[in-house]
Amino acid sequence: MSTHPNRIGVVGGGQMGTGIAEVAARNGCDVVIVEVDDARAQAARTRIESSIARGVKRGKVSEEDAAAALGRLRASATFEDLADRQLVVEAVVERKDAKIEVIQRLGEIVEDPEAILASNTSSIPIVELGAAVGDRSGHVLGLHFFNPVPVLSLVEVVPSLLTDEAVVDRTWAFAVDVLKKDPIRAPDRAGFTVNTLLIPYLLSAIRMLEQGLASAKDIDEGMVKGCAHPMGPLALADLIGLDTVVGIAETLYAEQREQLFAPPALLQRLVAAGRLGRKTGHGLYDYQ
Repeated sequence: MSTHPNRIGVVGGGQMGTGIAEVAARNGCDVVIVEVDDARAQAARTRIESSIARGVKRGKVSEEDAAAALGRLRASATFEDLADRQLVVEAVVERKDAKIEVIQRLGEIVEDPEAILASNTSSIPIVELGAAVGDRSGHVLGLHFFNPVPVLSLVEVVPSLLTDEAVVDRTWAFAVDVLKKDPIRAPDRAGFTVNTLLIPYLLSAIRMLEQGLASAKDIDEGMVKGCAHPMGPLALADLIGLDTVVGIAETLYAEQREQLFAPPALLQRLVAAGRLGRKTGHGLYDYQ
């Protein structure tokens, strides 16, 4: 009998949460994704259905496998539906207070004392999330996926000073054997491994645009055609979400106090205007 977690919970039905839920369901897990109300829960399920349908259309998923995956997926507005889960990933907004609140509720609701409580945070210290659940701190760690989750194979496994090593091993094996992902072990510092390198690159591109040194098109084409990147930094920032980029940058800057992590004024103004990138139709580019 498999020792891997099979009953999986996801909190948050945005881009990342639905991607994580889809990957788990497609790989045989029983999945509950929880949102704040019925309308958002249904929207999360619809987003997953659409993503799987695109996979069928492209020949990457059979119709039988698609139907089976959706049969293993339930969207709910009831937090208590996570009580019997063996691994829960929180994927709510990138704010420390919101994530701590979710982890604390999970610590109270999830019944199995061996259940893994994971955070998909991009930058928030895992030790602070673990400390919020007291005796369960050893079962809290970061499990940071990359967008789009069904496509990108990387996942950062981020233990804190409080995380039991056996929990790290179980999570690593689950990522490899069940989710078919390629994990790396990342340090519990703001930004972990990837975003510590990626965010200053994105911010530098935004500063270059802000200062009028080059057009958005030329910045992105330069990196795509000159450095073989699949996407330019400005288009990538819009894909990630400018609000998420600001959130990660602010967390990095607060911990490191290095100017390369400070979000440029242009980025802050776009976020204040609600121009968050692809998800709103406007960002550094216009998508309408």
